[in-house]
Amino acid sequence: MKKVLALLLVLSMVVLALAACGNATDTGKETKGEETKTEESKGEETKDAETTDSSVMTHAQYVAAELDTAVVVETYVQAKQSWWDNKATVYAQSEDGAYFLYNMACSEADYAKLTPGTKIKVTGYKSAWSGEVEITDATFEILEGNFIAEPTDVTALLGKDELIDHQNEYVAFKALQVVASKVDGDDTEHAFLYKWDNSGTPGDDLYFKVSDGENVYQFTVESYLCGKDTDVYKAVEGLTVGDTIDMTGFLYWYNGVNPHITSVTDTPTE
Repeated sequence: MKKVLALLLVLSMVVLALAACGNATDTGKETKGEETKTEESKGEETKDAETTDSSVMTHAQYVAAELDTAVVVETYVQAKQSWWDNKATVYAQSEDGAYFLYNMACSEADYAKLTPGTKIKVTGYKSAWSGEVEITDATFEILEGNFIAEPTDVTALLGKDELIDHQNEYVAFKALQVVASKVDGDDTEHAFLYKWDNSGTPGDDLYFKVSDGENVYQFTVESYLCGKDTDVYKAVEGLTVGDTIDMTGFLYWYNGVNPHITSVTDTPTE
């Protein structure tokens, strides 16, 4: 009788052991299935992140953004104004609009890589100074791609509100006439000034005035951008009052339109 009871006890233990093994195997399958599903989901999320970057703004979105807010844009270098203390100031433009990148963090080695046409992704803050809207406190990374902007003729927009829509773009002005510049306390007529008040010397910024027949505008040769040995600097030094000239440059803003001119030529005669 004891042997029978012992045998029954052993058989019961075997059945329980087999049931436990079966449950463990099933649980393992379910866990593996859940892990596989999770990895697949992660894969889809990674794929989506690689194909789209929702942080990058169009130029219209950048224009609509509030001042002092973070912005991210992809654009192309058009010209470099200056570099010092690991900071670069750059004129940049995309097919849909332009940007002025002021004191962007940049090593000297990376500055050398920012040749005209180079595509960059810029992260910074939208700022404004005396009417000039710019990106400050920025960092950048170089991307694949290249674009050089053709100048947009904005002569007909001088004096109109629409002109500011082209702020910082590479633009052209046609057939404007050089008019005299004067400084306080001096009746001498100058075709150009060294600094805005003529207190400078060769190598400083050049200021000169032009007219479209209705209004007079002050244009600038920014010496950091185009120094005294450049063709445009020498061309402005050679101007005389009454000259009619064509120009290209970047539509900078300082309490009103104040283009940074990069080329000056005589207007062709018919």
